[in-house]
Amino acid sequence: MSRSHYAALAAFRYELRRFLAFSEAAATAAGLPPQQHQALLTIAGHLGPEPPTVGHIAERLMIAPHSAAELVTRMVASGLLTKSRGAQDRRRMELALTPEAEALLRRLTAAHLEELGSLEPALVRALALRGDAAAGPDGTRRAAGRVGDRDDGAE
Repeated sequence: MSRSHYAALAAFRYELRRFLAFSEAAATAAGLPPQQHQALLTIAGHLGPEPPTVGHIAERLMIAPHSAAELVTRMVASGLLTKSRGAQDRRRMELALTPEAEALLRRLTAAHLEELGSLEPALVRALALRGDAAAGPDGTRRAAGRVGDRDDGAE
């Protein structure tokens, strides 16, 4: 690994952390715990054929199912989510945003998109460093591989 590999990864991780810090601060300023903001985004952005469930929240937030169930219970109690039984499978508890949650999420998303726009040049520079790290010793570019990919021409 070269110094430029480390620089690329460090720069990219820094920009990600800057965005996450912004996101958490924006959610908190709006009166919403960051994890609840993530859950709202998960539900609003769900593209599956069925409405999202607690299991989907657990998977997308990378938390234990019981933690997701507790999170959903708090969000229902605070008026951000509704739970209803599935039409096809009555055992399935489907989640939906309330109008209050939709309005809150719309404001937060607008701020996040603006922040992403301002971070875009820094992220592009960080990714370009990674591309520069993919140059071979003779300065020619080689295909950027994944960690563990062979670089000796063998397949």
